[in-house]
Amino acid sequence: MSGCMSGFGGMPQAELSEGLKQLKSEHPPLLEQLEKLYTLTQNIDQELNVEEDFIELIEQVKAFKAALDPHSEREEGVLFQMIGTYIGTTSGPIAVMEYEHDQAKTNIGSFLTNAEVTEASTEEKKRLAELIQNAYFILTEHFSKEENVLFPMAERMLTDEEKAELYKKIQEIK
Repeated sequence: MSGCMSGFGGMPQAELSEGLKQLKSEHPPLLEQLEKLYTLTQNIDQELNVEEDFIELIEQVKAFKAALDPHSEREEGVLFQMIGTYIGTTSGPIAVMEYEHDQAKTNIGSFLTNAEVTEASTEEKKRLAELIQNAYFILTEHFSKEENVLFPMAERMLTDEEKAELYKKIQEIK
């Protein structure tokens, strides 16, 4: 276990085990959805077709959340806990990752809660769309940190048995 934290420096990328590979493979489709959300928020911001774009944004955010939630659960409920036994969860990388998950979920949840409640003005729709832009910026950076720091660190840190357990447990989360 010596040198595990040195992974924050310039150690070469390790080949990821099956569980970590699966978590990483879930990022591109989520990023693709995020790009579409961001484009809609930009359109709303530019007042191109606010009513239709806002309705579409609500539907797309719901679909994105449905895809993001199980992914987050696989990370928070399994991976972060396993890494946390080595490096702790109250500060450091795991605390940062969980905080970013919380921030993104809060933005998305706040958007969904407020977007469908009342007939909103164009300005209100723009303000609500900013919540999704915030989630976009948080999550695009977050995925990059996971892929470049957290997943390689987990690959070096976890035992072969733990990697097998990680894969088994994340398969159970649908």
